[in-house]
Amino acid sequence: MCLVAWNWQPQSETPLLLIGNRDEFYARPTRSLHWWPNHRVLAGKDLQAGGTWLGVGASGRLAVLTNYRDPKMMHPNPRSRGELVTSFLQCDASATSFLNQLAVNVSDYNPFNLLVFDGQHLLGFESRRASAFLVPPGVGSVSNADFETPWPKLLRLKARFRALVESTATDEAALLDVLQDRAAAPDDQLPDTGIGLDWERALSSPFVAMKEYGTRACSIVRLGRKGVEFVEQCHDAQGTSVTSRFVNSFGVASV
Repeated sequence: MCLVAWNWQPQSETPLLLIGNRDEFYARPTRSLHWWPNHRVLAGKDLQAGGTWLGVGASGRLAVLTNYRDPKMMHPNPRSRGELVTSFLQCDASATSFLNQLAVNVSDYNPFNLLVFDGQHLLGFESRRASAFLVPPGVGSVSNADFETPWPKLLRLKARFRALVESTATDEAALLDVLQDRAAAPDDQLPDTGIGLDWERALSSPFVAMKEYGTRACSIVRLGRKGVEFVEQCHDAQGTSVTSRFVNSFGVASV
């Protein structure tokens, strides 16, 4: 993923509402949202490396990953970051145990952020510092920098998402409208991440639409005590969209 926001309310009937956009080259082979063969993972799939960017597990676990944008920090032969999401979804370890073990091997991967929910606790992880932390209740966000780095696209998405949450207007259409926001940021507000001004401009809107690269999936996950609802709207270079919806009745452990 490249842009994620969530509302974490651990004492409510829907502890976690999460939305996000995945930006990628259109040529990269991908399968849309589906139950994987072992039926333990509900996610899209990166057919090039075999992992995923966002998924839920059959027991109510969730994981989502964003890449950290800094060309100077890229490794020549890294392990796939997408495997981290699937590994967490298919294991039984607590979020804390999983992230503690990940910290030992974090240098095997290009830099990333990871958000994981084990049915009880929601934790974030920043690979640059190999640092895990408990996510506080309320609305939070992350893009391709540290958690809550105030990039214009993140501030815009978070503000619009918070307004929907506070007005309890979090229906599918309203959330997809937030994710499909194509408003670009002014040049004087752009970050400098080492990719050049043209790319910074193109990537400054919540929804990205370039000739060969753009937002390929808009996702909504409602993770409740009684089950999960997962919506994914896929987009291609021609502007065509296809929406998949899954509702499953597995429950989330007591929070």
